[in-house]
Amino acid sequence: MKTASLYIMAIFYIVAGFNHFIRPGFYLKIMPPWLHYHLQIVLVSGILEIILGVLLLFEPTRNFAAWGIFALLIAIFPANIQMMLNFKNTHNHYLWVAILRLPLQLVLIRWAWLFTN
Repeated sequence: MKTASLYIMAIFYIVAGFNHFIRPGFYLKIMPPWLHYHLQIVLVSGILEIILGVLLLFEPTRNFAAWGIFALLIAIFPANIQMMLNFKNTHNHYLWVAILRLPLQLVLIRWAWLFTN
């Protein structure tokens, strides 16, 4: 079960990372306005997700990757808050999805923590 969870997690982050390059506009829309260099942050976070997802697959780098994902999830939390605020301000009918993403972030952080030593 833990092995399957590991592979699912790795694939999840690798695919999510590539999505930053396929659909950067989605991520640019949820960047907090107080941050600068939005495109660079989107691209770097995508690169990090890909690298950390790959590093999860190898025992010697798994602990580092899991802690990196843990930190990345905390770092991108303001974007999830911004997404919720954007949806609220525009009366987007998917506001409930943006609200659910907030506690989901805690689940993802816990999931990453499972693979730390």
